[in-house]
Amino acid sequence: MKEHRENLCGTANKCRILIGAGALLVGTLVYLVDRHPQQTYFVSNSAVDISFHHLLPNLFGPIGNSLPAFIHVFSFILITAGLMACRKKGFIVICLAWLLVDSAFELSQKYKSLAHIVPDWFAGIPLLENSENYILHGTFDYFDMAGIVLGASVAFIVLVKTENMEKGWSHEKKKK
Repeated sequence: MKEHRENLCGTANKCRILIGAGALLVGTLVYLVDRHPQQTYFVSNSAVDISFHHLLPNLFGPIGNSLPAFIHVFSFILITAGLMACRKKGFIVICLAWLLVDSAFELSQKYKSLAHIVPDWFAGIPLLENSENYILHGTFDYFDMAGIVLGASVAFIVLVKTENMEKGWSHEKKKK
């Protein structure tokens, strides 16, 4: 019975979580190196100067403008799917959910009137407390929207590929 339950629910997939976390680190580099510290919430609010903007040349060039949009949706899809250990139907739900969340935030920058729907209770939660500011002072970009769609699509492909790798690994373990 226990083996059957593990097959249905699975266990956390470390590979997916690590890929997602690694991508987040790359996204963090964009903000630490390519963006001015005052343009980045976690850099400007840091107690220590963690920006390399004035020390290093621009690492990502023009792609760095929309790379965070790609990385955010890609990373959080991989991390969520890795923690939930789901299968293909679950991958679709997770990809669509994060696609909708990221798209809603990007579109809210175009339609600033949506700022009033940000809940008041976001005010005390780190990262979420900046949502209204993100909407009011952010700039909508079609390239960011493309990055979000591409990030969700690539994440789905990676999820499917890592599922196939898992099956291969589990068959090898059973043979030994």
